[in-house]
Amino acid sequence: MKVLIIGAAGMIGRKLTSALVAAGRIGAQEISALSLADVIAPQAPDTDIPTQLHAVDLSAPETAAKLIADRPDLIFHLAAIVSGEAEADFEKGYRINLDGTQHLLEAIRLESANQPYKPRLVFTSSIAVFGEPLPRDIPDEFPLTPLTSYGTQKAIGELLLADYSRRGFVDGIGIRLPTIVVRPGKPNKAASGFFSGILREPLAGQEAVLPVDPSVRHWFASPRAAVGFLLHAAELDTSGLGQRRSLTMPGLAATVADEIDALRRAAGEKAVALIRHQPDPTIAAIVAGWPQGFVAKRAESLGFRADADFDAIVRAHIEDELGGRIG
Repeated sequence: MKVLIIGAAGMIGRKLTSALVAAGRIGAQEISALSLADVIAPQAPDTDIPTQLHAVDLSAPETAAKLIADRPDLIFHLAAIVSGEAEADFEKGYRINLDGTQHLLEAIRLESANQPYKPRLVFTSSIAVFGEPLPRDIPDEFPLTPLTSYGTQKAIGELLLADYSRRGFVDGIGIRLPTIVVRPGKPNKAASGFFSGILREPLAGQEAVLPVDPSVRHWFASPRAAVGFLLHAAELDTSGLGQRRSLTMPGLAATVADEIDALRRAAGEKAVALIRHQPDPTIAAIVAGWPQGFVAKRAESLGFRADADFDAIVRAHIEDELGGRIG
């Protein structure tokens, strides 16, 4: 099986690459070739699997055709700019998040014109496709109602994925990721970045800024769970999806206060004291329109699994990123 990861240099892309290399297979099929693409060259994995590295911009019209020229059997499309950046730069958001997706789907369709070609395409969407007014816990049947440019771009991507799958050009599955915490590394421009920052920085002995009220409730998953979602989507029998090709992933509904309690249990009051509450009306307004929780029965019935609790999310970060040590 040939595998292509677009957005391979990002945090989830790197972790997905590591998981694929460690397993060496998708289900019963061995990985025969691996292509990693991003706007900056992804790091070469330590593997005997033949690997190609591509530093490319998917939004450039010719890029997608080049990436699929060797007909990968499985494509993970993770590439996107994040919510805050897409809101701040309207044109860039649509160019990267929408045009890039459409270029990829069109390249696949045109590749199949002369000889049959229908890859599995796993598309990462977002819970940002939903916006107020919302029920406290959103059911699977709730319509897409984005209130941000990022959410709108992801919602359009879901519609395109469904239509290209309906027409038989791809075998697509969209997974709406919860907000991923704890994200390692430096903060990015996502409006949701503080959800990770108030855990990541104190666990490393650094100060963190909390821009919203601790009562804010949201939907979370760990990087471990996110990689698990992607791997499960790659080998899932998609016949059970019907025409509804995108799924809300299971997650954990928790408040900022719940996060802080989990931090306290893991690292004590000293770590909690490093969080400085500094209200930011812009971020608060964006977050206020986001979903608080879901009833993800459809994904759960198909075998997708979430983290057990927030303590497990914090433990995963300590084990995976801090070598099991705090501070």
